[in-house]
Amino acid sequence: MSTRTPTNPRGLKDIPFALPRVTPEAKRRARRLLDALRRAYPDAHCELNYSSPHELLIATILSAQCTDVAVNKATPALFRAFPTPADYAKATPEQIEPYVKSLGFFRNKAKAIHAAMSSIVSEHNGQVPTEMDDLLALRGVARKTANVVLGNAFGINVGFVVDTHVMRLSKRFCLIEESEQGKPEKIEKRLMALFPRNSWSQTSHLFVWHGRRACKARMASCSDHPVCSRFGACCEL
Repeated sequence: MSTRTPTNPRGLKDIPFALPRVTPEAKRRARRLLDALRRAYPDAHCELNYSSPHELLIATILSAQCTDVAVNKATPALFRAFPTPADYAKATPEQIEPYVKSLGFFRNKAKAIHAAMSSIVSEHNGQVPTEMDDLLALRGVARKTANVVLGNAFGINVGFVVDTHVMRLSKRFCLIEESEQGKPEKIEKRLMALFPRNSWSQTSHLFVWHGRRACKARMASCSDHPVCSRFGACCEL
C-alpha cells in the first residue's frame, strides 16, 4: 500500500481528517471482498435491538465491553420504564441502575445514559443529533458509538465502525499496514479509503457477522470458509 502523504479522495470533502491514499488495485480487492461478504451474509445487520434513534444510542453505550446478547436481554425492561429521552432526564442514574445491573460497569453506564439523554433534552429538543461533533459531545459517546447511531438510525456514513471484530479481520484480510494494527483511528481511516462510502455501515456489519460466525478470535482454522480461503491470512494459526 502506498505511503504517500494522506489526502481525502474525491467525494469525501466533508470528512474533517485526511485519509490515506490507496491504490486502485487495493480498492478493487476491497470491493471483491465486500461482494464476497454480501454473498455470504445477505441479511447482515445491527444485532442490537431498538425501535428509535435514542434507543439505539443507549444500547450502543451499554454494549461497551459487553455482548449484544446481554444488552438485548437488559434493554426491553429499560426501554419500557423510560420511553423517551425526557424520562431518563427526569430520573437519576440510581433509578436507571437496576435495569442495567446485569451488565458490566453498570454504574458508569447508568450515569452516561442519564447525562447523554439530559443533554439531548436540553440541547437538542429531545432528538438524537445527526452530526458527528454533536454526538461526540454526549457523555459515553466515542466515534464507534456515533458511527453506529448515524449509520443505522439515520443512514448517514461519515465513518466506519471499528470494534474488535473489525480490527481482527482488517489484519487477517490484509487491508491495513503493520503500523496501523491495533489502532482503531488509523484502521477506520484506512477502511474509509478502501471501501465505497455508501457501504461503510453495511461493511462493518458484514465484518462483525463474519467475525462472530466464522473467522473468530479463537479457533484452529477458518481457512476452509470461502471468504477466508480467498482473502484471509492468519486463518490457520
